[in-house]
Amino acid sequence: MAAGGDRGLPDAYRSPLASRYASPEMCFVFSDRYKFRTWRQLWLWLAEAEQTLGLPITDEQIQEMKSNLDNIDFKMAAEEEKRLRHDVMAHVHTFGHCCPQAAGIIHLGATSCFVGDNTGLILSNGFITAHCSIPFPITDSSPVSVSQLARVISRLADFAKERANLPTLGFTHFQPAQLTTVGKRCCLWIQDLCMDLQNVKRVRDDLRFRGVKGTTGTQASFLQLFEGDDHKVEQLDKMVTEKAGFKRAFIITGQTYTRKVDIEVLSVLASLGASVHKICTDIRLLANLKEMEEPFEKQQIGSSAMPYKRNPMRSERCCSLARHLMTLVMDPLQTASVQWFERTLDDSANRRICLAEAFLTADAVLNTLQNVSEGLVVYPKVIERRIRQELPFMATENIIMAMVKAGGSRQDCHEKIRVLSQQAAAVVKQEGGDNDLIERIQADAYFSPIHSQLDRLLDPSSFTGRASQQVQRFLEEEVYPLLKPYESVMRVKAELCL
Repeated sequence: MAAGGDRGLPDAYRSPLASRYASPEMCFVFSDRYKFRTWRQLWLWLAEAEQTLGLPITDEQIQEMKSNLDNIDFKMAAEEEKRLRHDVMAHVHTFGHCCPQAAGIIHLGATSCFVGDNTGLILSNGFITAHCSIPFPITDSSPVSVSQLARVISRLADFAKERANLPTLGFTHFQPAQLTTVGKRCCLWIQDLCMDLQNVKRVRDDLRFRGVKGTTGTQASFLQLFEGDDHKVEQLDKMVTEKAGFKRAFIITGQTYTRKVDIEVLSVLASLGASVHKICTDIRLLANLKEMEEPFEKQQIGSSAMPYKRNPMRSERCCSLARHLMTLVMDPLQTASVQWFERTLDDSANRRICLAEAFLTADAVLNTLQNVSEGLVVYPKVIERRIRQELPFMATENIIMAMVKAGGSRQDCHEKIRVLSQQAAAVVKQEGGDNDLIERIQADAYFSPIHSQLDRLLDPSSFTGRASQQVQRFLEEEVYPLLKPYESVMRVKAELCL
């Protein structure tokens, strides 16, 4: 049976990333149409630069190529590839078929990696619409949309600011710990995403073009075309690099750009996956505690068997996809380690899969997380009840200090509270009752000197330290300045197809 098939038919496998999760825009970026259109654009840029530098390429040939950038006969290309067993040459022939005047100069001096590698770098670069003439369906167009990540951070920042002062039980080891605030906990999530935003920008800005390097990276074919003129070869490389929207190209390549570039890109995406997984795991745990929930549609069904359930399916989806995203970095790590000498072709099939899947998965994860962050629901009464269950134990140190200030003995008070605490704990653990430690203290005449202070000593806000001030400072000093360049795209809402 031949490989492949009609991806549009229900009886053919389609990647769930494309059919269920990733946005139409991201799917278009990795479509055959966009890929092969980009190949043609690269061939055009190469021909234009070669003409400018003196090679015998006519204006008519250039115009013919320009007029046929979108005139792609996919059926012919598939037939040519089956015949030639070479995808690039199949498209050279297909482009040449509709450009008979230019057929002889298409791909002049280049190797397959001129279009293959440079297209991959264009997709990884965040400057597709800003600097290239390649059409793109949306203006916010980075393969992992930096703006999309910024919107998630912005939504969570709004959430954190609004709930900066709302006390909640902290957890270490998922055991009750010192109080924090809902906003402070959210800032832990935001901080990780801010690091991801900075890392994505750094890797994107550090990307270099492979450029015009020839078969083994020596530029020998281009040196021959320009009759040994080093300067013109350098200019050719520079001109095509600039046309593609890159500030610089690699000086040194083999047949390919170093595959460590793919490691850099996918490492950042894998790190983003880890951040999202942690955030959404927290949300899932809080949903179990009934303290917080993700959005839940009016007619949404949580379980086919249990109608009452409100499963956190969006957060679960994020965790599921994030795990896949985190694993994908292993592909370029192993690929880079086995690139013999100037290159070997065992990178090709692997990269077709893992690079596209990484971007599609990151897109789906960010879109889903933005949707979650735009509709998070908090239940303060549930949070308050859980605090009441645990706070009496946490307040014992404050009660001891108050008793000492009132003239009592620290050791005597400690023993009194130890006994009452164990009695209250027995009620909670053995009888399933509420924590009645404070009632026991109120009923004990020993503690009468501080009975009037108990409400103040048990005020949850007095147990959250500087959480609210930390939220305000973090947002003002780190988050808002980081988000400022993205103010114009903040209104875009996230919609889930499924």
